[in-house]
Amino acid sequence: MEKKINSIIRIALVGPESTGKTTLTNELANYYNTTCVDEYAREYIGNLKRKYTIKDIEIIAQQQLIQEEIAAQKANRLLFCDTNLLVTKIWCEYTLKEYSETINKNYKPCTYKLHLLTDIDIKWQADSQREHQNLIDREQLFLSYKKELEKALTPYTVINGTGTERLKNSIIEVDKIISL
Repeated sequence: MEKKINSIIRIALVGPESTGKTTLTNELANYYNTTCVDEYAREYIGNLKRKYTIKDIEIIAQQQLIQEEIAAQKANRLLFCDTNLLVTKIWCEYTLKEYSETINKNYKPCTYKLHLLTDIDIKWQADSQREHQNLIDREQLFLSYKKELEKALTPYTVINGTGTERLKNSIIEVDKIISL
């Protein structure tokens, strides 16, 4: 079983909120006939009856890793991750203005063969968990992701376009990785 998990190609979808990560993750998993990892934060925050704290985000990060390992056991060559610890890292630093040693210690960008950084070129959609609607926040968050990916020297590509164009752009990039 361990050998199978180690041979799985992990692709993380990262970027600001409301940039289509969840939709794209599910579409890619469907296209490649594999599984994906949902964003655990939505479930966790959805069940909170208070404002979240850095400790909550650290719990979310740990559970995200656990869910990723479970999904890897079911994956068919590829595993698409709707966020990873880069998202929780930036969430702590941008929203709470706090640094988490726990998250930073556990974030291993080399685990992912590719990061798909979703652009802010699609319309922001409100929901009860989203916080950063204004364009300045969205631009700043996007640049934070880009900067962190560049600093980590990890392969990434910016995914833009709307609807099927966004999916096609993602497939092109994933196909490059799996053909290596």
